[in-house]
Amino acid sequence: MGNANVSEIILVRHGQANSHATDEASYDRLSDLGRQQSRWLGDYLRSTNPHFDRVLTGSLKRQADTAVEMGYSLDQQDPRFDELRYFPMAQALEAEHAIPMPRSPQAYAAHLPQLLDHWERDAIRAAPERFSAFETRISTSLEELCNLPGRTLVVTSGGVIGMMLRRALGLRNGSTAKVMLQIMNSSLHRLEYVHGNLMLGAFNATPHLDLPDRAHARTHV
Repeated sequence: MGNANVSEIILVRHGQANSHATDEASYDRLSDLGRQQSRWLGDYLRSTNPHFDRVLTGSLKRQADTAVEMGYSLDQQDPRFDELRYFPMAQALEAEHAIPMPRSPQAYAAHLPQLLDHWERDAIRAAPERFSAFETRISTSLEELCNLPGRTLVVTSGGVIGMMLRRALGLRNGSTAKVMLQIMNSSLHRLEYVHGNLMLGAFNATPHLDLPDRAHARTHV
């Protein structure tokens, strides 16, 4: 990948969205807690190392709103950082393979590995995006990030972060699903590109939620 510049990429998953949604459009808005998570994260960053050379998000509202609630203006919205389209794929998986849509967090944890497995094998005919296309857009965007010197903040989604970590760590689908399921709302992840090597510096950090009175704000969905 690219040149020998030192690059630091800080990935942030958006704050909690509408966890009761059953379609993409209704999911794409922050809950009140999601906005609070984002503000707390912004406060934490301002108290530690607030400067970024650039701030990027995908085109989704929940991603951009998270960055704004954090206190940052957006330099660019790049749809390559948009999340995989879970709801239409899950509906197609049910229609084509009789694997039911999950109705609880426990069911979702069992469902996601099955969805990723079928998706990678091109076994979801009605998938709105092929797995290979999703993988390519994440890989190309990550390569470009590695060639940007300095610090880049990318506010995106759990599936995108999981795919970037898959690339950095050489994971397969079962492991990728486990990583994605652990990614918390408003969590921080750090990738470092040094001397041609992409390395994971931090995973799923939530220092802004570590106070005892914020335990309720440590959410996955």
